[in-house]
Amino acid sequence: MKFFADTADIDDIKELAETGLLDGVTTNPSLIHKSGRNFLEVVKEIAEMVPGPVSAEVVATDHSEMMREAEILRKIADNIAVKVPLTIEGLKTCKKLTEDGTMVNVTLCFSANQALLAAKAGATFVSPFVGRHDDAGYPGMELISDIRLIYDNYDFATEILVASVRSPIHVHDAAKMGADVMTAPPAVIRQLFKHPLTDKGLESFLADWQKTGQTIG
Repeated sequence: MKFFADTADIDDIKELAETGLLDGVTTNPSLIHKSGRNFLEVVKEIAEMVPGPVSAEVVATDHSEMMREAEILRKIADNIAVKVPLTIEGLKTCKKLTEDGTMVNVTLCFSANQALLAAKAGATFVSPFVGRHDDAGYPGMELISDIRLIYDNYDFATEILVASVRSPIHVHDAAKMGADVMTAPPAVIRQLFKHPLTDKGLESFLADWQKTGQTIG
């Protein structure tokens, strides 16, 4: 499973990239707004830090304007994935961009039927939102399972990018289901490192080592 960070915070991205575990980054207008910086500048800086896909989202709602914005975004760097909404206009844009060899992340997916449409439009990634699905009273991870089954039935190349990840359990379940990618806030990714027995074991080892009175080197 590929790990993407869902953030526009440069410091967080740098720290996670240094672990060697970060395969890409997803951004959206809300995350860019939270950063308080210029949208294009932030996306360019992220794309220089991360070799894998960096999703940058259009804000237009009609096809022609989406294409105009996509043209600007994909010129930022070769690893930009243009992010479009799962609407008719968004899928028109997806089809056109993928025909030109541009990576496309189709976002705001909330049903397996929508994911099927994204795959047929040639999306590089489809982003089902599991956390928001849970919030609405529907089991988000069942959506991932359904999409995986449908994509495998027809051998679609579109990668399932699990989004709106709220906890390590979402990551765990998505991995078991065979999702291709998960994107999560840095805080959730950091939780993956944590386990009370790891902390306890390390504390014990360090206490025993201190008793030896030795140093390494």
